[in-house]
Amino acid sequence: MVDIHLYAAFLIAAFALCVTPGPDMMFIVAMGGRGGPVAGVLAACGVASAMLVHAVAAALGLSALFSTLPTLYQVLRWAGVAYLLYLAVKAFRERAVPAEETAAGGAGKRQAFWQGAITNLLNPKVILFFVAFLPQFVAPELGRVPGQFLLLGVTLVVMGLLVDGFIGLASGRLAAFLRRSERVNRWLNIVSGTVFAGLALRLAASSPK
Repeated sequence: MVDIHLYAAFLIAAFALCVTPGPDMMFIVAMGGRGGPVAGVLAACGVASAMLVHAVAAALGLSALFSTLPTLYQVLRWAGVAYLLYLAVKAFRERAVPAEETAAGGAGKRQAFWQGAITNLLNPKVILFFVAFLPQFVAPELGRVPGQFLLLGVTLVVMGLLVDGFIGLASGRLAAFLRRSERVNRWLNIVSGTVFAGLALRLAASSPK
């Protein structure tokens, strides 16, 4: 289905992308810092699920809509900004919550998956990335182009999940240890809120190009 040489090159490029710190990784670290290792891993799973949706969209050609409907890009971008700012405000408001309540609270664990998924789905830059990145490793002459897109997308999702899951677990375990101090607990929430706010500003300042 795919050119083996192109696929090998894709694996190298995909691994380099997955281990390079980016918005998704920063988000997962922040979620692990707020909710512990389980929240970090679930946030990584949420991001991976959204990436799978993007991969399927790219395979079906839906991602190309951004080329003809720039308004759709703007709508998603500002929705993503608003959601990240909501998470930032929520983290700042929880800075005074005792460590025991934060560690046991449902926000970090029950909602981590959906927060990771929604944040990624509302980032149009991810969709544009799939449109720009995956076609470089597709061989049209082999046929079944949608299948090639899907294979590459799933490979990227699995690789990203393994890396991000480890990052979420590690950051969550470190945060769980640090949260034994109420003062450190407050600072972790402030740091998480700052990360969310920074990601919102980064998305707000982005452009389709």
